[in-house]
Parts: sequence; C-alpha cells; structure tokens
Amino acid sequence: MGSKHPVQVIAVTGGKGGIGKTNVSVNLSLALAELGRRVVLLDADLGLANVDVLLGLKPRATLADVLEGSCDLRDVMISGPGGIRVVPAASGVSHMVHLNAQEHAGLIQAFSEIGDDLDVLIVDTAAGISDSVLSFVRAAQEVLVVVCDEPTSITDAYALIKLLNRDFGMTRFRVLANMVNTPQEGRTVFAKLTKVTDRFLDVALQYVGAVPFDEMVRKAVQKQRAVYDLYPRSKASMAIRAIAQKVDGWPLPANPRGHLEFFVERLVQQVGSDA
Repeated sequence: MGSKHPVQVIAVTGGKGGIGKTNVSVNLSLALAELGRRVVLLDADLGLANVDVLLGLKPRATLADVLEGSCDLRDVMISGPGGIRVVPAASGVSHMVHLNAQEHAGLIQAFSEIGDDLDVLIVDTAAGISDSVLSFVRAAQEVLVVVCDEPTSITDAYALIKLLNRDFGMTRFRVLANMVNTPQEGRTVFAKLTKVTDRFLDVALQYVGAVPFDEMVRKAVQKQRAVYDLYPRSKASMAIRAIAQKVDGWPLPANPRGHLEFFVERLVQQVGSDA
C-alpha cells in the first residue's frame, strides 16, 4: 500500500501573523490546480483554522474526526474552487497539537490512503513558531517562507529559519515577498533577509517572487472567495500564476515511495521524540 508516485509537500509559513500566508496558500493551490496538478490544501493552523472561512466552505467534519476514527480523510476533504480539495483543521482543538502514538498511526494511514490521488500537498501552517508549526515545516519537502516589507515580518522569518537550521539542520528555504508595492520592493525584502541569514547562518535562501499589494485580495476575502478564482486578471492573481509556474518546475522527491508517507512519518517520529 502507499503512493506509487511522488507527492510534493510544500509548507507555507512565515513566523508572523497578518502577512497573508493563508491567502498565498489558497491561491497558489488554485494556480497549481490550473496547471493540471491534483492539489490538496491542508489547513494546519490547528488552533485557528481559517482556510474554510476564507473560501466560504462549510466543513462537516475535520481532521479531529479522522483521528477519532469516526471517518476517513476522504470524508473530511471538501471540494474547493478550481478542483482543489481542502482538509479543514479542527479549529480550537488544542489536543491536535499533542497527538498520541495511536492517533499518529491513524494520521499516517489516512494520508497514505489518499497518496495515489494527489500530486501536491500544500500545508498552511499557523503563525508563530509553536511545536506544531515546527513539526509540519520540518516534515515538508519544500518550505516557502512568506515575508512582508516590515521589520517584524523580517525578524520573525529570520527567527523561524534560525530555529529550523540550528535545531533541525534544515538548510534550504524558498522565500516569497507578499503585499509589495513594486517588484523591486520584493527583491529588497529578500535582500534584507539574506543579509542576516548570510551573516549568521549556513543556509541557502531562494527567491521565488513577489505578490503585489492588491485591493482585489481584500475584496475577494470579504466575499469569501479566492482572489485567483474571483479576479483571475488581478495583479495578485497574475503574480501567483507566475510563481506557480516556478513551483511546478521544482524537483519532485526522488524516493519512489513518494514524499507523502515520509512527511507523515516524520511528523509522527518527531512527536514521539518530542513527547
């Protein structure tokens, strides 16, 4: 059992709240789906689920129900726009952050069952650097760090990268600048971040691109729709489309077992070792 083809697991993170990380996760998912990839978006903000709210979806069950064994992952997934599927987080269920061995085995089983049915798993993490965020990020294959041009965003992104590098030996990070006024501003944000990482850490940062500040994003959020779906020609949507084309070219995991089971196994091992 298990997936026969590799699944790309991308954690979208940033260290700070209010930087539009969930918007990036949602719209990148849609853009990748448009390129023909089968995308599952996992809302991993276990304390404050918001992907379903952002898309106006009404989950009947969540990841918590899967762990309890009352349903399987396919029952929990809801169809989102553009053919993406969303795994809603169990909002306010704090024990999701501290799972026991049996629940973890259930999670691995749940994900390996859908492995043949997807190409990309996008994990929208919570803000901050809690244990749950670190677990999801370090289990993923690609880490996409979202930053804005404000000092707190850059310091928080740096703190997250430093922690992942120092404690877990992670060395490769992708960076996306969000809500920028000009393409140049995106490069400037990236330069500010690399200035500190180059000086103090042994990591490689790769610039993925910038999403401009766009009034249409706020309009879409108010209508509980993805900007990519509602305003496909908006500045933000065009930028996301270009970024998705780059992401589509990222190398797939070489392991024939795919990265999905590896992702969940690592998620579990860590929790076992952290407990």
